[in-house]
Amino acid sequence: MRIARGLAMGALALAAAPAAAGEPGSWRDFPGVENSSFVEPNGDRALQLSIVVPAPARAVFDAFATTEGFRSWAVPVAKVDLRVGGSVESSYNPSARLGDRDNIRNEIVAYVPGRTLVLRNVQAPRSFVDPDLFQKTVTIVEFEALGPESTRVTVTNAGYGPGERFDRLYRKFEWGDAYTLAELRARFVKGPADWSKAGAGVASARAARTVEGRR
Repeated sequence: MRIARGLAMGALALAAAPAAAGEPGSWRDFPGVENSSFVEPNGDRALQLSIVVPAPARAVFDAFATTEGFRSWAVPVAKVDLRVGGSVESSYNPSARLGDRDNIRNEIVAYVPGRTLVLRNVQAPRSFVDPDLFQKTVTIVEFEALGPESTRVTVTNAGYGPGERFDRLYRKFEWGDAYTLAELRARFVKGPADWSKAGAGVASARAARTVEGRR
């Protein structure tokens, strides 16, 4: 809610980079990220962040919607089953296996190839605080072609209700989604992640702990 990276920005963003454990910074920490969050007519809040990525829209979509694409920047362990009712399963732990209880799993609610991906979290690590609240939200990832080699990616994580618990969750994912977008852009600027390198994924795992809130 990197999910997203892992919970997919919102859903893909059980991710983030190292602020003090449990104390996320600001979305403004990440250059290029824009914030257009809004309040829904019923009073619920929608977290909405965007960034411009220097790559074709289909390539950026595939970075979310294919197994190899997601592994190339988000997490070392992942499987994407792109279909309505399919899922994105992932883990920051390079030793994890698909099907493990502490993996992140997001259901694919809907998608339009190259344009839109809609996700809802159905499994979070046992260390994640308030998974029941997060699973009341839905994450929409939109890919807008600005040109042949430029795409605006907008992540909308909707359904944050009133109350202190939702407030805390909103703050964590506001930062986590911004981190995820920045990492997505870095994948196309610097190239894919090499998870075999020593220390690879340390920042992502630390960031995930920040967003999870670790019990």
